Amino acid sequence: MENLIIGCRTLENELTAALSRCKDSYEIVWLDARLHNVRKKLKNAVQEILDTASGFNHILLATGFCGNAIAGLEVREIPLVIPRVDDCTSLLLGGYQNKLPWLDSYFLTEGWLKGDANIWNEYQYSLKKYGKEQTASIFSMMFANYRRLALLDTGCYDLNACMAQGLQIGEALSLNLTVVAASIQYLQLLLTGPWDSKRFLLLPPHATLCPSDLSRIYQEDCESCQTRKN
Repeated sequence: MENLIIGCRTLENELTAALSRCKDSYEIVWLDARLHNVRKKLKNAVQEILDTASGFNHILLATGFCGNAIAGLEVREIPLVIPRVDDCTSLLLGGYQNKLPWLDSYFLTEGWLKGDANIWNEYQYSLKKYGKEQTASIFSMMFANYRRLALLDTGCYDLNACMAQGLQIGEALSLNLTVVAASIQYLQLLLTGPWDSKRFLLLPPHATLCPSDLSRIYQEDCESCQTRKN
């Protein structure tokens, strides 16, 4: 038997590349990226897959915790493996601790730019509905805590083409564009194992994913930062 992968369309480029490098041919069920906008819908979509899957060794969730949207998931007969990261950006950066210096950044990838429900499409919609002045006011408040746009260079898409679009978005939102090195190593490890407990949650059959399971990455990073300070 093989493993089943639940993947988000936002990571399609990276997950496809990771599968190619690992030379695996696991079955993939893709989640619509728009599900991230409504946590309950995202959780329900994943739960439905868990409820109906059969004949697999493991189910690999190739996303992050997605704002703890997956809290409360109930594992059926097949063990579930989840990367210990808060979201897909941390997955591409190699872990939440690597994202800490970039918390003031709004992240972009080609997968994000291709999605229907991205912030750029929302900006264009707002321009048509409210006009330039009101749109500027709305997005100034939305992006008040961001200092830059960070384009993640995963090596899995045409970076120059995305930079051109990123510069356009940055100009509209008054944010500078920065290219940040990223990789698919965490995804490859998810596909091949071993699943170290510090980097992955491994839920056995009939387990329930508790909120406390999802908070561990933040606790460990706080402890790590405190150790470095001392």
